[in-house]
Amino acid sequence: MSFAGKVKSAGYRRRPLSMFVSLALMPAMPLAAAEVASTELEQVVVEGDWLGTPSQETVKTYTGARNVVDSEELHERGALNLEDALRSVPGIQVLDETGTGILPNIGVRGLNPLRSERVQLMVDGYPVAIGPYTNVGVSLFPVTLPSLEAVDVVRGGAAVHYGPNNVGGVLNLITRPIPNAFEQTLRERLLIAEDTGHVLTDTYYRAGGFVTDNLGLQFQANLQKGNGFRDHSDTEVQNYIFDVDYFADDINEFKAQLQYYDVTADLPGALSPAAYEANRNQSQRPYDGYDADMWRGTLTWIHTPSDDVEFQWRNFAHRADRTFFFGQDLTSGGNWADPEATSSHVADSPRIFNVYGTEPRVTKQLGNHTLMLGGRYVREEVEFDVNRLTLADGSYNDTVRDWDFTTNAYAAYVSDTISLLDDRLTLTPGVRYEEVRTDYRDDNSGAISDNHTTAWLPGLTVGLQATDEVFLFANAQRSLVPVQTAQVIREGEVANETAWNYELGARWQPYSNLQTTATLFRIDYQDQIQFNKAQNVYENLGETRQQGIELENRWMPTDELELGLGYTFLDSEQLSGEHNGNDLPNAPRHHVSADAVYRTGLWTASATALYAGESFSDAANTVEETPSGSAGKLPAYTLVNTRLGRDIPLGNDMTLNVGLGVNNLLDDDAYFRGADVSPVGRLPMPGRTYVLEGQLSF
Repeated sequence: MSFAGKVKSAGYRRRPLSMFVSLALMPAMPLAAAEVASTELEQVVVEGDWLGTPSQETVKTYTGARNVVDSEELHERGALNLEDALRSVPGIQVLDETGTGILPNIGVRGLNPLRSERVQLMVDGYPVAIGPYTNVGVSLFPVTLPSLEAVDVVRGGAAVHYGPNNVGGVLNLITRPIPNAFEQTLRERLLIAEDTGHVLTDTYYRAGGFVTDNLGLQFQANLQKGNGFRDHSDTEVQNYIFDVDYFADDINEFKAQLQYYDVTADLPGALSPAAYEANRNQSQRPYDGYDADMWRGTLTWIHTPSDDVEFQWRNFAHRADRTFFFGQDLTSGGNWADPEATSSHVADSPRIFNVYGTEPRVTKQLGNHTLMLGGRYVREEVEFDVNRLTLADGSYNDTVRDWDFTTNAYAAYVSDTISLLDDRLTLTPGVRYEEVRTDYRDDNSGAISDNHTTAWLPGLTVGLQATDEVFLFANAQRSLVPVQTAQVIREGEVANETAWNYELGARWQPYSNLQTTATLFRIDYQDQIQFNKAQNVYENLGETRQQGIELENRWMPTDELELGLGYTFLDSEQLSGEHNGNDLPNAPRHHVSADAVYRTGLWTASATALYAGESFSDAANTVEETPSGSAGKLPAYTLVNTRLGRDIPLGNDMTLNVGLGVNNLLDDDAYFRGADVSPVGRLPMPGRTYVLEGQLSF
C-alpha cells in the first residue's frame, strides 16, 4: 500500500504531514504528551505551515493568543452566521448588519470592525479579501457557514508569516475536509425573524471521499434564499465548492479548490434615530442593494523529500465583480446619506478585480533549528467605477468615476525556531519584507499617480513550558496596512499604516477538566486611518494605542456538562492630533462571554451569552446623538443564544440531527452606526430569531 493509502487506512484526513507532531513548530510540548506522541507515531516530520493543524491541542503550546472555534461551536450553538459564532472569542467584536453573513463586520481588540478591514481573513491559508493588499475591507465575502469545519482565530504571533493587514491578527477559515470514505451530508435550515415573520432558507449538500487510494474528491453546494430580519432585505446566495486532493507518490501531494460564489441582496441600510424608535425593522433606503460574484481557485503542491524538509508552493487567483447600489441626496446640501432625506439620484459602484498570487515556502530542520523561508508575489488589477442615475429625468451618467488601479506586491520572510531546554523553550526570531507599488489612472481626466511603499517587519515569539501545567508565551511583531484604493475616492489625509503588537500570556491547566488563559496585549499604531461619517472624509488619527487583558476559563465539572467564561478589558486612546486623549471608535471597554453545554444520551442543550459595553462611534467621542444618527454614544447590549438538538440514528450508517434554536433570546435592540454606502444613522442588529434545522449524514 502507498504512503497515502496508509494514511487513509489509519483514519487520518488531509495530507499525511498533518498527522504528525511538529515539534519544531509546536513549541515546548509537555514531556508527558511528547512521550505519548512518540509511542503512537513512529516518526516526527517538519511541517511547513507556521500555524499547523488547528486544534485545541495545538492552541495549548502556541506562542500567542489563539482560539480554535470547532465544528460544534459553529453549527450546534444556535449561531445565525459565522460572525455570530465568533462572538464568544476574547477580544473579538462583531457588528451584524444583515443577519445573513454576506457582509461581515469583525473587529479585534478595539480595531474598527466595519467591513472586517483590520484583520487578515484567510480560507484554508489563502487570503480571501477581494484585494489582499489595497482592498482589505471585506465588501465581498465568499464564505457561507455550512461549508466550514473550524475557524482558527490567531490574535498574535503570526505577522511575520501571514501578511499584510494583520494588525488585528489572522482569522483562518477552515473548509470541510475530504473524508476518507465516501459520505454525504444534507442540511436544511430555516431562520425565522420574530418581529417581521421573514424566513431565510439555508440548504446545504456535500458529497465526497477518496475514490481511489490516492485521489480524493468533494463537492459542496450551499443555497440561501429569502429575507433577512428587516424590510427591504431580499437575499439570494449561491456557493459551490469543488475540492481535489491527489497523492502523486510518497513525497508529492497536490491540492486544488475551485469555487463559484454569487450573491444578490437588497440592503435595508441605516435608520434615523426617530425611525429606529418607531420601528427598527423598517427601511429608509429603498434604492440600496448589492450584487456580486466571484470565481476563485487555489492550487498547492506539497513536496516532502525527507522528514526534515518540506516545500510548499501555494497559488491562488480570483475574478470578482461586485456592485453596491445606493440612493443619494445631492440637492439639499446636507449629508448625501441622511436617512431622512429623499434621494435625488441612485449611484452604482461596480468594482472588477482580477487577482493572482503565488507563495513558495520551504521549511528545513537543522538540529534544534527549524528554518522557514518564504516569498509571495501578488498582482491586483482593479476597475473602480461609479455611475449615477438621476431620478427626476431618468438620465444615466456612466462617467462619474472611471479609475483603474494596478498593484504589484512582493514579500519575503525568514524565521528560525530555536528549541532549547529539551524542547521546553522555543525562540523564533523572524523578519518580513513587503514592497507594494500601486499605479493609478483616472480614465476621465487622464491623471496618473502611484504609491510605493517598502517596509521591514521584524518579529519575535517566545514559548516556555514552565511546568507540565503552565505554558508561558510572549511576542512582539510589526505590521503593515498599505494605502487602500477606497481611501482615494474621498478627501482626507491618508498614509501607509504601521503598528507594533505585543503580547504576554500564560495558559494553566491544573487538571484535565480545567483550563485558564490570561493574555496582556498592546497595539501601538502609527497613522491609523478612520472614516468620518459626518464629514464624509478619511481622517488620520495619527498615533493610537490599544491595550488590555483577555481572560478565558473552561471547566467540565462532569462528563455531561461544560462551562466557559471569558472577559476582555480594553483601554484605547488616541495619542495625537485633534482628538488626543479620546477613546477609539467602536471600542467597548468591557466584553464578557459565557457558555454552557449539557449532553445526555442523544440530546445536547447549549446556551451562550455575550455582554458588550458602551462605546463611542466617532473619533470626537460625541456623547449626544445627532438628529441624523451620524454620531453619538453606542449603548451596551446583551445577546443570548440557545439551542436544543438531538441525534436520531436511522440505521445503515445514517444519522439525523434535528435542532431548535433561539437567537437573541432577550430580543435586545442592539445597534451601531451606519456602514459603507449607508454611513449615517443607526444600523439595527438582528432581533429575536428562531432557528429550525435538520441534518442528515449518510
